[in-house]
Amino acid sequence: MVASGRKLAGLACLAAAVYALVLRPRLVRWGASDEEVARTYPGDELIPDGTRAATMAVTIEAPPAEVWPWLVQMGWGRAGWYSWDRLDNGGRPSAHELHPEWQDLSVGDHLSAWSPGGPVDAWEVAALESGRFLGLRGLSDLRGRVLDPTQPRPPTYTEGLWGFLLEELSRNRTRLIVSGYQTLRPRWLEPLFNFWVYPAIHWPMEVRQLANIKRNVEDNRRPETATERASHLEDSSGIRPT
Repeated sequence: MVASGRKLAGLACLAAAVYALVLRPRLVRWGASDEEVARTYPGDELIPDGTRAATMAVTIEAPPAEVWPWLVQMGWGRAGWYSWDRLDNGGRPSAHELHPEWQDLSVGDHLSAWSPGGPVDAWEVAALESGRFLGLRGLSDLRGRVLDPTQPRPPTYTEGLWGFLLEELSRNRTRLIVSGYQTLRPRWLEPLFNFWVYPAIHWPMEVRQLANIKRNVEDNRRPETATERASHLEDSSGIRPT
């Protein structure tokens, strides 16, 4: 019995070491470059005393102007979140096309999230730079109840900025970088949650979202014009076609 307990304890320690040394470093920077992880990310001023969240990225074969509409239509009752719909969209399929009726979004608007108890206005549009950056702020107590950001923070709460940054690349491509800032109170709980819990929850949802956004944008691309094709040739060869 004692030997069995020691064996289980040893396996638990080994699993913890593998997670800490091998898995976690990959989960919190999936697809992101060293430079993207190290540099300042927009929106740090919106989360007081916040720490940098995971940074994940993907390259999309389309310009930022064609990626942006997919971001602004996100939300429950809108296009969904493009992730695991059974978990975060009540089983409704996320949109695979653009919807003109969901393209108006402004700072101060709220986007709903699905929960078993019914949809809640979980995300406030805290930052919006059209075609470049969308920052969604979430604030709730530790039971998941949404809090009013204009009121004093209670002793226990979690607050975070979920950001979507678009950077234009050569040859009409876009780098979509998802990151943000988060804080958790009581303060002693923050490092435990951020190290052991948050990456394992966030990673499968965000990877799915990035993959689906990339697929949706690229599958719905408008035909490339002759001018754009010429520009691509020039970018790759340095010679302007005649």
